[in-house]
Amino acid sequence: MNLITVLFIAFGLSMDAFAVSITSGLAISRLRISHAMRIALFFGLFQAVMPIVGWLAGMGLRDIISGVDHWIAFVLLTVIGIKMIFESSKMKEDKASDPLDVYTLLILSVATSIDALAVGLSLSVLNVAIITPVVIIGITTFLFSFAGVYIGKRVGHLFESKIELAGGLILIGIGIKILAEHLA
Repeated sequence: MNLITVLFIAFGLSMDAFAVSITSGLAISRLRISHAMRIALFFGLFQAVMPIVGWLAGMGLRDIISGVDHWIAFVLLTVIGIKMIFESSKMKEDKASDPLDVYTLLILSVATSIDALAVGLSLSVLNVAIITPVVIIGITTFLFSFAGVYIGKRVGHLFESKIELAGGLILIGIGIKILAEHLA
């Protein structure tokens, strides 16, 4: 898998965390750099760890599903993308009251990184080494989340749902690309 594809995957995966970070920025009354760092560290760390978990799970399945691995990657990425597109159109009324609370951050981090678990599984069945994607996904999510908190504080209410829509479309596009490469 080339670096450009990994960057697009990282971008797509980070959109959930970016959208939640924007929402968090809206909810924090006196924003400090330590607040943005805390949120970004949680999201970046979970987005980096979850693909490893998925990749390890996929290692045990690789021999069994090697003939259809490209279809599995296509289906997983497409389902994740469709889920993100659907969620971008829903009104989000279940905003956390304190986005800096550790328990809240844990829940939000897990919720926004489930997609990364499925991507890790896809990378495993495609026999892709996990270290480079994990580092890129974690750093990308950290940077987007950090920026998202500040963007949310300034203008977050204007475009929160459009970000998840873009991320979903990117993941679907990558799934189609993987399928096309294996079928061609």
